[in-house]
Amino acid sequence: MNIQEKFNELKFKEELAFMPYIAAGDPDVETTVEILNTLIENGADIIELGMPFSDPIADGPTIQAASERALKAGMNTDVYFEICKKVNPKIPVIAMTYYNIILQYGLLRFAKKCKDSGIYGIIVPDLPVEESEPLLSACKKYNINLIFLVAQTTTPDRLEKILKHAEGFVYLVSLLGVTGAREEVDKTASELVLRVRKKTELPLCIGFGISKEKHVEQLKLNSGVNGVIVGSAIVNIIGENLGDKEKMLSELKNFVRKMKDATLKRKKKVEVYCVSGK
Repeated sequence: MNIQEKFNELKFKEELAFMPYIAAGDPDVETTVEILNTLIENGADIIELGMPFSDPIADGPTIQAASERALKAGMNTDVYFEICKKVNPKIPVIAMTYYNIILQYGLLRFAKKCKDSGIYGIIVPDLPVEESEPLLSACKKYNINLIFLVAQTTTPDRLEKILKHAEGFVYLVSLLGVTGAREEVDKTASELVLRVRKKTELPLCIGFGISKEKHVEQLKLNSGVNGVIVGSAIVNIIGENLGDKEKMLSELKNFVRKMKDATLKRKKKVEVYCVSGK
C-alpha cells in the first residue's frame, strides 16, 4: 500500500495517521525487526524508519544516541534495505536519512533500492528544495515520494517552492529546534497547519515534540491535520530498556495502542428517548 492509498483509507475511517519513528539497527537488526512488528501490530499506520548517520543535524540527543547505538552495532545502507524488506507490505515505509548518504550510494541506485525494498517515501532534512531536483528526478523514475519539511520559519516564497514539488504528504515541524519529546505542543503549531492548509490539499503530518496522547487530542481539533509523527518518545522506551527486550516490547505495545487510540474519531454522545405507544 502506497502513501496516498493509506491516507485515503484513513480519511474514509476518519482517523489521523499515526506514524512512529525508530532508528534502524537500534539496538541491533534482530530487535529492530521485532520492534517494527510490534509497532505495526498495535496501530502504526505508516513507519518512518531512520537510516543512522554520524552527524544527524535535525535530531536531538535521544535520536542521536539511537543512531550511535545502531552504527556501533554495524548498521549500514545495505542492511537498512534488508530490514525494510521485512516490513508488512500493507504499511508504507518512509526512509528518513541525510543527503550525504544518498549521494555516496548514488541517487538512482538509492531510489531503485527504495522501490525494491518497499519504501514509498524519503525524508531528507538537510536537502533544500532549491537543490532537490536531481533527487526528485531519481525518485520520480521509481515512483518514490520525496517528502519535504515545512517549519514555522519557512517564508511564503519558499513554501510555494516546496508545495510545487511536494508529494505524499508535507512534514510540518511543530517547533523550532531539533527533535525531542516536549511537555506541550507549541502554540504556534496550529497556526502553521492553517497556513499550509490554505495552500495545498496534500496530507499534512506534524512532528517534532509530539509525545503524549493529549498532544494528539489537541492536534485532532485542527481539521487541517492528517497525521502525527512520534519519534523521541518511542526511541526513549527502546533506550531505557536495552537490557530487557520483553519489557521494551511490552511498553512499546502499550504506548502505541494509546497513541493510536487518540487518533480515532470520537463518537458523539447520542441521547435516546423512549416513547411509549400507550
